Amino acid sequence: MTTVTDTATQAPFAEPNPYAAPAAETTGFSIASLVLGIVSIVASSTFFVPVAGLVLGILALKREPASRTMAIWGIVLNGVMLAGTVLFGLLAIVFGLAMLPFAFL
Repeated sequence: MTTVTDTATQAPFAEPNPYAAPAAETTGFSIASLVLGIVSIVASSTFFVPVAGLVLGILALKREPASRTMAIWGIVLNGVMLAGTVLFGLLAIVFGLAMLPFAFL
């Protein structure tokens, strides 16, 4: 059986529908950065979690302009926790060196 279609009503290239839902943008980097920032608050003695979150946040700023707020929050949280970890580590080293003469008493 053969069906007849009107070729005048069919466009060879369909125009985009202005009422269609926009394509979903990926927000994986920004969400991962924010989650790692929150996790680094809980696990503040780690060094690698804030570094990974900071890298993902910077990548998210470049690749995901729609999720800029989450990326900025991830960068801020990870940056603060990384600075705190480095500061705590330096203070521990200084305190350890100051107490070294008393170690052999």
